[in-house]
Amino acid sequence: MGISRTDEVAEALWYCGPGQAEIRQETLPPAQPGELRVRALYGAISRGTEGLVLSGRVPESEYERMRAPFMAGNFPFPVKYGYATVGRVEQGADALVGRAVFTLHPHQSSFNIPASAAMLLPKDLPPQRAVLAANMETALNAVWDAMPGPADRIAIVGAGVVGSLVAYLCGHLPGAEVTLVDVNPARRELAKALGVSFAMPQDAKDDCDLVIHASGNPAGLGTALALAGEEASVVELSWYGDAAVTAPLGGAFHSRRLRLISSQVGRIAPSHRPRWTHGRRLAAAIALLDDERLDLLLAPAIPFGELARRLPDVLDARSGILCQTISYP
Repeated sequence: MGISRTDEVAEALWYCGPGQAEIRQETLPPAQPGELRVRALYGAISRGTEGLVLSGRVPESEYERMRAPFMAGNFPFPVKYGYATVGRVEQGADALVGRAVFTLHPHQSSFNIPASAAMLLPKDLPPQRAVLAANMETALNAVWDAMPGPADRIAIVGAGVVGSLVAYLCGHLPGAEVTLVDVNPARRELAKALGVSFAMPQDAKDDCDLVIHASGNPAGLGTALALAGEEASVVELSWYGDAAVTAPLGGAFHSRRLRLISSQVGRIAPSHRPRWTHGRRLAAAIALLDDERLDLLLAPAIPFGELARRLPDVLDARSGILCQTISYP
């Protein structure tokens, strides 16, 4: 198996208080049979979720459900949190040593994981783009929940990473009229590159067959409901943490018989749950990243050593950053 018996000191990002993060050292025990030692190459910040974690806004009722794989500590603080790391296998099964893998591991320079928790990357997939795997998995599950069809008029409200990926997937449906809706006009060029239309909220077509909301802002949910056609579905992808959300469910919401549906990646969509495993879904998400246009979602990488200092700015909703990547030495 080629397993080293030498301990190693790794560095990991910890959220240690409201608005505070730091790099901590930890000693890795020797990798055991069935484990891999992975050295991180790139990571990605999940801006919506990690912004809530950094601000201490994870509701107490969700402390257990919000635990990520390989997370350490406990909510609210301190926690080692994150779930998008691409690394290279340094120790373990000979067939995997030297190969790049995606893992749902927090931000850390090196780590040991069970071999079953590492998803081997295609050799022609750039490792930096592969950090989008977790977001693509969320988008794929959302599309399964939404069940769009060919020739549907579809609006995706919120041109963040997940919303853009949902629009990208829906844009492959034959004859579908897909519009990415956002308050930031700079997202127009991104939508064009992804092969879908763009509209500001006030200009978006209504009477949609399906609307997917992914802006993370309650005002966006109001826009989504307004764009839905008679008896159409609105799929809610945003998660607001402990914030109370006011949704416009008066007016014509009931008379138009709209359906408001939640979608969350923790469980496979009911339409696929009998046949799909989480591993199969993640492998499918990785395969869907085989398109260089998706590199437009990636912000220039921040060196891991600077991450704690720069994290508050990265997670600021006004930053305009889509997917913030991390580079490891």
